[in-house]
Amino acid sequence: MVDWPRLRVVVGEDQPIVRAGIARVLEEAGHEVVGTAADAEDLVRAARLHNPDVVVTDIQMPPTSSDDGLRAAKEIRAKQPGVGILVLSQFLESRYVLDLLADGADGVGYLLKERVGDLKTFIDAVGRVATGGSALDPEVVRRMVDRRRGRDPLDGLTPRERDVLALMAEGLSNQGIAERLVVTVAAVERHVTNIFSKLDLYPTPEDHRRVLAVLHYLRAEPMPRSSA
Repeated sequence: MVDWPRLRVVVGEDQPIVRAGIARVLEEAGHEVVGTAADAEDLVRAARLHNPDVVVTDIQMPPTSSDDGLRAAKEIRAKQPGVGILVLSQFLESRYVLDLLADGADGVGYLLKERVGDLKTFIDAVGRVATGGSALDPEVVRRMVDRRRGRDPLDGLTPRERDVLALMAEGLSNQGIAERLVVTVAAVERHVTNIFSKLDLYPTPEDHRRVLAVLHYLRAEPMPRSSA
């Protein structure tokens, strides 16, 4: 596990037991939970009051218990762009992922709630989004890849290039991808260059090709809707 710096975290979760559990995991990892919230409005207020390094929030929160947590997270991100956002969901829901990433993937993450029990995955995700990286649940990535259909530029990627793109979508750096796949960083860089070329993503002053590649890949095969 990466030795992340001590982070200041606000936790949004309407279920007291779950909220306490998330806070405990974060504190045991050496972070400081500076505020908690049981509804979306309180979450926005807590973020404004404490100006944390990262907000960890459930998607479903009062007052409507639909996607209020996600809406609050996007509001916080718009008003406090330096705050990392990690949203948690009980179920996979592609529309929430795409909504979250609509303004770019830097400093945002999406994990299934069950990952909170996987300390390495959860704490690494918190650290990545707090430091400007991104973190997407591996299951989200896998499901979106597995549901490919029809002709798409992704069809031109080799199996190894798809592996690299999937890990890019999880938020890993080239170094992190190299370690995961047990290859050299130079080999990963070649794969990334090939991915950009095959997806027709060429450098421009305003576009971040890594984010565009991930968004293209997520939009290519949306998952069937489910209740979140």
